[in-house]
Amino acid sequence: MKTKFLLIGPCLALFLFIGCNSNESKNDGSTAAISKEEIINSSKIDASIEDVTNIAEDQFNAQQNTDKKPSGIVKNFLPSCAVITTVLTNNTWTRTVDFGVEGCTLENGNTVKGKMVITFSNDFTASTQTISYTFEGFYHNGKELQGSKSIVRTIKTTDLLAAAHPVSTAAIDMKVTFDDGSVYTRKGTLIKEMTAGYDTWFNWEDNVFVVTGSGTTTFPNGDTFSAEITTPLEFKALCKKPFATKGIVSVTKNEVSAVIDYGNGDCDTLVTITKDGVTEEVDLKK
Repeated sequence: MKTKFLLIGPCLALFLFIGCNSNESKNDGSTAAISKEEIINSSKIDASIEDVTNIAEDQFNAQQNTDKKPSGIVKNFLPSCAVITTVLTNNTWTRTVDFGVEGCTLENGNTVKGKMVITFSNDFTASTQTISYTFEGFYHNGKELQGSKSIVRTIKTTDLLAAAHPVSTAAIDMKVTFDDGSVYTRKGTLIKEMTAGYDTWFNWEDNVFVVTGSGTTTFPNGDTFSAEITTPLEFKALCKKPFATKGIVSVTKNEVSAVIDYGNGDCDTLVTITKDGVTEEVDLKK
């Protein structure tokens, strides 16, 4: 039942915002230096959004390709502990993915529990489809996710790729609550083009895509950050990591900015952060 998904993972790379607690501000009103802890904390939120997006697109493709015969070995994205219920009502599919109260571990090592409810039209011949999803008691690595998201998926040619391929526009409006009660909100728009793997729906591991977009994040202390992908982010499904392999994101708060560089395409979790002329390497998985 489970087939290839179209990663929208960019939503996480785009929203790798850097926050400072109100008690970290200097007396002169300037912003405190960016810390590794802040970057890593933000990356945890990004990883959550990346994974739930992948789950939603995986379920769309599973239903779309139910009656197709694969030309190779089928590689499932979801673990066997996930229970999927499928209902067709008034030409709309609803697929509920239940990871249980004990939870399941995804292939990238992240844990999820609770339910995701994914809906989309039964008209798979349409050139444009909208995939929507919501949460029911859903947790990702101990963080509760609330809110909704829609993904508008179109098959078309672009300047990037002459062959018709999936192009997805994701609208994000989500609240993430950490286990200590701190609350973050994410809003924004991301555009993703799938540049490889779209013909092999049964094998998600060969997916490659690039992402552009912008958005804002509000931190627990009320600080609001804006972010823009200035060099398209590239994601490789084979890396099995919820982080871009290359690309650049610019983050700004009150005229103070930082630049996040995801590297040269290697499958690692390292980024460099440049602020005030100083560059520091950070491991997002620490």
